[in-house]
Amino acid sequence: MPSPPRQPDDLFEAALRERVRERAPLAARMRPRSIDDIVGQRHLLGPGAPLRALIESDRLSSIILWGPPGTGKTTLASVVATQTSREFVALSAVTAGVKDVREVLEGARRRLAEDASGTILFLDEVHRFNKSQQDALLPGVESGIVTLIGATTENPFFEVNAPLLSRSTVFRLEPLSPDDLVLVIDRALRHEGADIDDEGRAHLADLAGGDGRAALTTLEMALALAEADGRRRVSLSDVERARQSRVLRYGEDDHYDVISAFIKSIRGSDPDAGLYWLARMLQAGEDARFIARRLVILASEDVGMADPTALLVADAAARAVEFVGLPEAQLNLAHAVLHLAAAPKSNTVMAALARAAEDAARTPGGPVPGPLRSVHPYQRRKLKEGDGYRYPHNEPSGFVEQEYRPSEVAGRVYYRPSPHGAEAGAAERLRRLWGDAAYDSEEWWRFEKFHDPSR
Repeated sequence: MPSPPRQPDDLFEAALRERVRERAPLAARMRPRSIDDIVGQRHLLGPGAPLRALIESDRLSSIILWGPPGTGKTTLASVVATQTSREFVALSAVTAGVKDVREVLEGARRRLAEDASGTILFLDEVHRFNKSQQDALLPGVESGIVTLIGATTENPFFEVNAPLLSRSTVFRLEPLSPDDLVLVIDRALRHEGADIDDEGRAHLADLAGGDGRAALTTLEMALALAEADGRRRVSLSDVERARQSRVLRYGEDDHYDVISAFIKSIRGSDPDAGLYWLARMLQAGEDARFIARRLVILASEDVGMADPTALLVADAAARAVEFVGLPEAQLNLAHAVLHLAAAPKSNTVMAALARAAEDAARTPGGPVPGPLRSVHPYQRRKLKEGDGYRYPHNEPSGFVEQEYRPSEVAGRVYYRPSPHGAEAGAAERLRRLWGDAAYDSEEWWRFEKFHDPSR
């Protein structure tokens, strides 16, 4: 039976959608239509991955997609609706209210009753919904009237109400890798019938910082600049002008040289040099997480017990990179650089661990001393095992001198405190407890030379 002729209103809507599509930003025109078109998120969408399996089997219940901007949250929600043949309704938590939610739920209820068609409610910035707005969603989510797909850049475990969270599965989306971004860029260039030089492509991927939408937005501007000069090939200069940023890329060898200079500047207590190398790495598009990891390592390796708070500061900066992201997290990294550079220095943590590891590798693994073993009361009572341990908290001083190691390594000294910063106080306390011979930091410092690891 032939299809009925299209009505004027249908033709108008179709023409309007086509015009909107043609005029849409490049990021919108390049939006994937299927799971296989989505770039990145292989831990969720690769063959056999959990989210892909739920989508392909049409067994997806309400979910919350948590990840930084430009990682595909909106795209994924749209693909899910297409793949599962459900109606896709989008709301923004910034502008929508309880009335809007109730209207969507009523429409979904009617749709389900009339033609057994399901509805996906995509709620962008779900963390921006207040308690009453989130509560309005609960009946529809709990009954299955709608399948909620919430999107958020904030930790949903802090921002989303527990009742709604308990009815949803949280999936975390990761920033796109440089290889993923190159794939996105090249796909868009083919679509636009254009090209880009290698330096421009690499710089564009660096600038995007894991954000696919940002990469396409910058590429669209760079394409316009190239076309204004009568070219269809985007250059490095076009990318720089599109983002108004000077490129400071460096090769693999320079990468290691720059991070080495960064670490050695902080170890050498030069805060200004540390800040310079930090700024140079950030402008060159270095991964902020890589920089943060190096600071966390340095806090224990080069500052250590001389300032025990250094590790807390470095760890806080690393967490800020994940939680806040660039560009704001540059301040947190700079804070850590200044603290670590200004702190007293000691590498005794690294040296002590190396000595202990050497003994653990070279000496026989003796049994745990009887008093230190974890024993059942039956063993202690019937077999007389585990006796002899003295509980330090029962002593007025809070300390008991007793042997805590197998006989093979008894008396060996691994930790040799330096006289620097807070470590001098730790050394003094250990000397009082265990005797001067074991923890005479000045004596060790006079004869001990520590290995300077190559960076």
